[in-house]
Amino acid sequence: MPGPLDRLVVLDLSRALAGPHAAMMLGDLGARVIKIEGPAGDDSRGWGPPFAGPAGAPEATYFLSCNRNKESVVLDLKSADGGRTLARLIEHADVLVENFRTGVFDRLGFPVARLHELNPRLVVLSITGFGHDGPEGGRPGYDQIAQGEAGLMSLTGPDPDSPTRVGVPIADLLAGMYGAYGVLAALRERELTGRGSTVRTSLLAAVVGVHAFQGTRYTVAGEVGTAQGNHHPSICPYGAFHTADGIVQISVGSEALWRRFAPLVGLAEDARFATNPDRVRRRAELIELLDAAFGAHPTGHWLPKLAEIGLPAGEVRSLDRVYGWEQTRAQRLLIDVAHASLGTITLPGPPLRLFDPDGTERLLDHDPPPTLGQHTDSVLAWLDGLDSIVEPDRSADPQGLAGDAPTSGGGTGTK
Repeated sequence: MPGPLDRLVVLDLSRALAGPHAAMMLGDLGARVIKIEGPAGDDSRGWGPPFAGPAGAPEATYFLSCNRNKESVVLDLKSADGGRTLARLIEHADVLVENFRTGVFDRLGFPVARLHELNPRLVVLSITGFGHDGPEGGRPGYDQIAQGEAGLMSLTGPDPDSPTRVGVPIADLLAGMYGAYGVLAALRERELTGRGSTVRTSLLAAVVGVHAFQGTRYTVAGEVGTAQGNHHPSICPYGAFHTADGIVQISVGSEALWRRFAPLVGLAEDARFATNPDRVRRRAELIELLDAAFGAHPTGHWLPKLAEIGLPAGEVRSLDRVYGWEQTRAQRLLIDVAHASLGTITLPGPPLRLFDPDGTERLLDHDPPPTLGQHTDSVLAWLDGLDSIVEPDRSADPQGLAGDAPTSGGGTGTK
C-alpha cells in the first residue's frame, strides 16, 4: 500500500549515516528517495568488513543498514553537467537532504538562496557535526567524536574513569531522526504557506537533545552526572544483576514495586532500604546484596518469579537472539527484500507500523538498498519526461495549493 508520504520526492545528497538515516525514514513512509552519489559512491559503501556478495562487486553491510527504499543516481557535482542535472532534480523535488561540511554545498554552486530560487517549495534538511554557526560551527563531525564532545561518553561506561561510546552510532542516528522530524514539520508548514524552508540540526544538538534528566540534573540542581555502569543514578534498584547463568535487568520504579520485590530477595523487613532515596544513598550496599541473591539461581528461575509479581524485568540478549526472537518478527522488525546483486536479503525494518481507523494494518512495500548508480538512467528518463511537460498557468494560484499534483516542486514522483 502507498505510505503517507507517497508522491513526495526526496533528494538524498548525504553520506555516511545521519543524513542517509533521515532520508531512509522518509522512504520508509512512502516518499520516493533519490540518492545522489559521486562516482566513488557513498563513503559507507567501503566501510567493512563485513561485505556480502561476489568478490568483484561486494556490498558493505553498513551501507545496507541505512539505504533501503532509495534509488541511486551517480552525478559528479564538481562538473558542469552534474550541477545542471542536480538543478533540474531540485526543481522537481519536495525535500533535499545534505550533510556537507559548512560551506561545501555553497562552493558547489548551491547555497540555500539558490535552492529556494530553483524551487520555492523545497524543504532543505542540513545536518552538520557541531552546528552551522558559532565559534566551532565548521568542525567536521563523526559519531564517536560527537558522543565525547556532547557529554554522552562521560555518562556511559562502568565508572567515571572509563568513558565509553554507545555500541551503535547513536549521535548520527539521533541527528537523522531529529532531521526527519523537522522535515515533516516543515512539510506541514508548507501546506499552510506554500513556501519551503530550511531545517538544521547537528550531531551535537541531537545528543544534547537527549540528555533528559541528566541535563536538568546539572542545569537545575548543579550536579554533574558521571558513568555508573548498569545502574540508574536516581532510581534503585534499577539495573543489571548477574544470575547463575546470565544477566537479569530489573526496574523497581515505585515503592509499590519495592514492596512486592523485597520479599522475593529477603529484604522485606530491612529498614535501611525503606524508600527510594534510602536505597539510592545505600546503592552500593543494596547492589551487593542483590548480586548475591540473583547469583544463587539461573535466569530461567528469576524471570517467571519477577513476572508473577509484575516487576518490569528482562534478560540481556545478543543480536542473534534478538533477530531470532518471535516477538521481533511479530512486530515486523525484519523485512525481506530482493537486492540487485545479493538476491533476497533480510534487513532490520522500520520501527513504525501504520493502522487504519478500522484496525487494519497498512502493509507497505519496501525496496532494497540500491547498487551504485543502479537507477541513473531511469531517473534521468523520468526527469526528461517531467521537463517536457508544459507548466500550467499559476497566476490565479501562485502558491500551487489548489492542484493535487503540481508539475514542479510539489512531488511529481511516485515511489
